[in-house]
Amino acid sequence: MPPFRRLLVLLSLLFLLCGNAWAHPALWHVKSGDSTVYLFGTVHVLPNDTDWRFPALNEALSKSQTLYIELIDDDQASMTSLVLRYGMDTEHPLSTQLSESDNAALAKAAQLAGLPGGTTALQPMKPWLAALTLAVAPLMKAGLDPAGGVDKQLQTQMTSASKPVHGLETAEQQIRFLADLPNSLQLAFLRDTLRDVEKDKAELLSLIDAWKRGDVAAIAKLENDELKTQEPALYQKLLVQRNQDWAARIKDMMIRQPGSTIFVAVGAAHLAGLDSVQAQLAKIGVTAQQD
Repeated sequence: MPPFRRLLVLLSLLFLLCGNAWAHPALWHVKSGDSTVYLFGTVHVLPNDTDWRFPALNEALSKSQTLYIELIDDDQASMTSLVLRYGMDTEHPLSTQLSESDNAALAKAAQLAGLPGGTTALQPMKPWLAALTLAVAPLMKAGLDPAGGVDKQLQTQMTSASKPVHGLETAEQQIRFLADLPNSLQLAFLRDTLRDVEKDKAELLSLIDAWKRGDVAAIAKLENDELKTQEPALYQKLLVQRNQDWAARIKDMMIRQPGSTIFVAVGAAHLAGLDSVQAQLAKIGVTAQQD
């Protein structure tokens, strides 16, 4: 699970506190000639009782001939192999790379996350993997399964309709976005995750409400802007550059597949803020309109 999903992971966990939650996430479309691409922000892990579908979304899916999501090769065996290959460093225990205050925050985060083994389990991990582990542990404790996420539900729906599903990236690409970061940026990602662990419930509930309303400005203000301010290099690497790549690919899809209707579903954080996929599309002459 890549880092920009951290917000969505936390949102999903708190949905459990909200009873039979409903959602109306934002949906956009872009047009070029007779080609159309829909853009939809997703939550990657979600309780089964969350009602997130609405008529405009259903219509867009019905019209679409192809679905693109972030990953399609993220089965457990593949991910385990990649994590072992790129995420472990037994020669440099994690605690030796952190300050005293960072280690205290790490211990607190591990306790709050209910991580089996506590900080001992994190010691052989590279900083990026420790950060993701702390984000995912509460989900596992709560019994949530990524297979129930919106993107996976969309994949199942389109596959059942005999429509092709493609990944915008591969699992190895996403792992290496983190694994190939300089160690200083990996540590910055870990510290950013440790700060998020301490976010209060009121702020997280505000983010939930923003996602349900499709209020991308609020999502950007509450999450993306913080990362941009506190860890600008990480923000550029993990959000801006990837949004630029996706925007270029979307434009290319429309040129190379005239007359097509394509549905693109990515984490909602990618569709929020001044550096969103929509903003990157605008820079290359493609206008996105919110439905």
